Amino acid sequence: MGTADATDAAPPGGWGLSLFWSELRVLFGRRRTWALLLALAAIPVLIAVAVRLSSAVPAGRGPAFLDRISQNGLFVAFTAMLVSVPLFLPLTVGVVAGDTIAGEANLGTLRYLLVAPTGRVRLLLVKYAGALAFCLAAPLTVGLAGAAIGAALFPVGPVTLLSGDVIEPPQAALRILLIAAYLAVSLAGLSAVGLFLSTLTVVPVGAMAATVVVSVVSQVLDQLPQLEWLHPWLFSHYWLGFGDLLRQPLLWDSFASNALLQAGYVAVFGALAYGRFVTKDILS
Repeated sequence: MGTADATDAAPPGGWGLSLFWSELRVLFGRRRTWALLLALAAIPVLIAVAVRLSSAVPAGRGPAFLDRISQNGLFVAFTAMLVSVPLFLPLTVGVVAGDTIAGEANLGTLRYLLVAPTGRVRLLLVKYAGALAFCLAAPLTVGLAGAAIGAALFPVGPVTLLSGDVIEPPQAALRILLIAAYLAVSLAGLSAVGLFLSTLTVVPVGAMAATVVVSVVSQVLDQLPQLEWLHPWLFSHYWLGFGDLLRQPLLWDSFASNALLQAGYVAVFGALAYGRFVTKDILS
């Protein structure tokens, strides 16, 4: 079929705000989404319980901040977010992003969405916005669950930053939120990759798996010194750069570099997703 519906005029109400809220209701109303979030919330719980039941954590062993948890429960959040970055966050985001378009196509609902005065571009934007919402919800879940279980099992007090400065618990809570925002930005590029892959197939599991594989490959390449010239171009390169947010004063260099890199991936893979989606034969 043609692509006349690719740039349909927006219906009254602007660029589909009601469609976006509907997408959020569907996304966060699914048992699968809650299962993913509960799995993420279990990470800090497991860390906190393991530390609580252990006699002592040797300094310098295990993930960063692990040996500080018993002195200050807020470090559970920092440790859990650090542990979640390489695998657990990309895995859950890959599931959600890979399902954006392919999931609708697999269920047979995509054609009905496009029969309505939605337009392909608007639908693509709404699907990506929903994936971004999950990108924010995922690290927030880890951080908030970590702070909660840490406060329940360990004492909470002033936090010593990487710079050696000491901040009060409310300021430390703000740093947790800033790190969650940093990770949400970090996952934006992976979500765009997942969105593109989701337009290539009607099998959501395939798009999910491919997105996760791309994440793993990017991280593996980032560890190879022979490919050092490539590292700054990999979307996972700055994923662990949030240590700058645990200094006083705050350093925003990594945040800015990360945001710029992710914006590039969003632009490239968003354009690829657009090119594929608006020419895809869906309604026939």
